[in-house]
Amino acid sequence: MRLERPPKDEEISLAMAALYAAGRPLRIDDVRSVIGTRSTRRTKVILDTIVRQHKGDNGPFEVLELEGERYVLQLRPNLFNRVKRVARPLAGRGALKTLAFIAYRQPITQKDVVAVRGRSTYKYVKTLEGLGLINRERSGRTWLLRTSEAFADLFGFSHDLRGLKTQLRSLLGEIKKEPNKRVELARPQVSV
Repeated sequence: MRLERPPKDEEISLAMAALYAAGRPLRIDDVRSVIGTRSTRRTKVILDTIVRQHKGDNGPFEVLELEGERYVLQLRPNLFNRVKRVARPLAGRGALKTLAFIAYRQPITQKDVVAVRGRSTYKYVKTLEGLGLINRERSGRTWLLRTSEAFADLFGFSHDLRGLKTQLRSLLGEIKKEPNKRVELARPQVSV
């Protein structure tokens, strides 16, 4: 077995630039194409090097490996609370409430969401779909709505529907115990 040569500074810079510019989790193949190598193994070595480098430093960013061999560059959670008031909001309050409802009740028809959330739901669904946070598929005369992988990655939830719903129930339990306590979701993204 051939030993892998250490990553070059240029390879590390290109991989970091790709993660920053994407503002979302990237698959190894996406990073591989930016670096300009055919080797998935080499790309993994480069990304793992970046993860290790950022684990020990005190900088504002961290690089995490997610399920499915995907990587994301994001702001460290302990800093997010300090800077969130100057960050560009992901979406408006109504869209986020609609997203939470869809996440908890999924899969759910758009018709059912409209019945509970009102006619503005149509606008919110378009916004959420445009952000890549939900997926729609035809179901008779309406749409069936589900959250996307990007939603799970952005808020630190499981990709497995059962696991996601368990995490949401736990989060709601925390809110019910202390209604005035503000609950922050894990691993907020730098940008979307």
